[in-house]
Amino acid sequence: MKVLLTAINAKYIHSNLAVYSLKANCGSYEPQVKLMEYSINQYPEEIFQSLYREKADVVCFSCYIWNIGIVNQVARWLRQVAPDTRIWLGGPEVSFDVAERLETWHFVDGVMYGEGEDTFRELMACWNGKIDIESVLGIGHRHKDGRVHIHPARDFVNMSGLNFVYTRPEDFKNKIIYYETSRGCPFQCSYCLSSVEKKVRFRDLELVKRELQQFIDWEIPQVKFVDRTFNCRREHSMEILKFIKARDKGKTNFHFEITADLLTEEELDFMSSLRPGLIQLEIGVQSTNPATIKEIRRNVSFEKLQEIVKRIHAGKNIHQHLDLIAGLPFEDLERFKQSFNDVYALKPEQFQLGFLKVLKGSYMREKAEDYGLIYQPEPPYEVLATRWLSYDDLLVLKSVEEMVEVYYNSRQFENSLDWLENYFPSAFAMYETLARYYEAKGLNGISHSRMARYEILLDFVRENMKEEETNIFVQILTYDLYLRENVKSRPAWASNQDSYKGLYVNFFKNEENRSRYFSGYEGYTTKQIQRMTHIERLDLPAQAGAAVAGAGKGPVFIWFDYLNRDPLTYKSRTVEVEMDEIDEETKDRKGSEFTG
Repeated sequence: MKVLLTAINAKYIHSNLAVYSLKANCGSYEPQVKLMEYSINQYPEEIFQSLYREKADVVCFSCYIWNIGIVNQVARWLRQVAPDTRIWLGGPEVSFDVAERLETWHFVDGVMYGEGEDTFRELMACWNGKIDIESVLGIGHRHKDGRVHIHPARDFVNMSGLNFVYTRPEDFKNKIIYYETSRGCPFQCSYCLSSVEKKVRFRDLELVKRELQQFIDWEIPQVKFVDRTFNCRREHSMEILKFIKARDKGKTNFHFEITADLLTEEELDFMSSLRPGLIQLEIGVQSTNPATIKEIRRNVSFEKLQEIVKRIHAGKNIHQHLDLIAGLPFEDLERFKQSFNDVYALKPEQFQLGFLKVLKGSYMREKAEDYGLIYQPEPPYEVLATRWLSYDDLLVLKSVEEMVEVYYNSRQFENSLDWLENYFPSAFAMYETLARYYEAKGLNGISHSRMARYEILLDFVRENMKEEETNIFVQILTYDLYLRENVKSRPAWASNQDSYKGLYVNFFKNEENRSRYFSGYEGYTTKQIQRMTHIERLDLPAQAGAAVAGAGKGPVFIWFDYLNRDPLTYKSRTVEVEMDEIDEETKDRKGSEFTG
């Protein structure tokens, strides 16, 4: 017997926890099971050929909104050329319409629904002739005569009875590790499938600690918890946080999805003591409109949430990811703009503008008619219009989303955007105007290089601002460019630095500067340090921001230290430095250090 557990992930760096857990928990049948992982960026033909060559007895597909179209294609082709191979489906995209799926997808033999570990183990026993399929719970299947039979649901699994799924860390060298310590969610958000499963179950903390220690020992770069609300039980979450702090080796980052307003003073104080970059938090805001929040059955105060987010931000040690959902009830374009500006003002490290998915099994789908929801009939079931939001409005938001992703979430233009925002009524207005510029210039739909994005932004400023303002912007844009990376091909728009090259050489040759500035560069030669770092003469206005080295002081020399970076933003350390011979305007200035 040969069974394939097939995952088609959204990105190459992702892994599928579900199939790993099925394999790890199928008992003595584990040697018969092989994991097959692909990504949606591969051609369906490539996936099909790979599966066919395995000559498996059973092929199982893990189904989600992002891959169900490819699963449909590949499974149909497989049935045509391998009619004796049994094809089974599982996952959230097929768990809420099992009968309909089997009645319309005639090439499918069966569907697993609900939690799958016990179900899959029993199916393996069935396929090995040990038990009858009629005794297996949590499935729907097709009889030989074509009749569809839906079996009763299975009870939730015992979280502490599940085996640890990761045994080969080398398989995840370039991937994110997904991990769970709980299943279910205590909240009832109408757009979320987790609200269907209200019973929250936790894995024994001693097991969790042993498994987390494995990740730490393996020096896994990132472990992403898939717990729907990590901090819904304070004792559980605090124990985990205390453990990873105590065992931290400075290599592993832990990602948690939390509800911010549940955080207590104890938790906030403790989080402020964590190593920068040890954890990152994903916080769903969704909307700042009280009427919307109430209607989608969330019990969150934005006032309290923003207070907590600001407090965490002040610690400068935790990456925060905040998100909004467009298309929710009672939120028209103007009210969504306010939600956008409210959240943007918090300056999270990542700001995601998402669009409502009207998922099967969700309360939102039940209310679709009441809300005037028009959505894609095919996955991902994304909203097209509501009673409050037209498709034209959504197109505006789509264009803004693209600009936010390119310019804000890249973290390459932080100071440029902060300065630019002062010239617009709001942050949303700035991104909307930039989006219209892209459309007018025919820049959409093109894969622009990183440097091209800088040039486009500069051209945008040139068209909308005076020469004096543009000259200031060039200085800030140059600062942002070198803040992130030591580019060797200097852009044409950056100011000419040829007259300062002699000063830069002398700076690096000066032995006093080794102890004064070059901490961490012991063992490197002068030429090596010169290549590994960068110096730029800049004249930055005070409006560039307090975090910008030398802002408001007139012409200064900034040294960009790429060996020492901010663990949250990857920005280089910046230092205002003295030169051996410089003009009267700057020669008396004392060196001072900033984090840009």
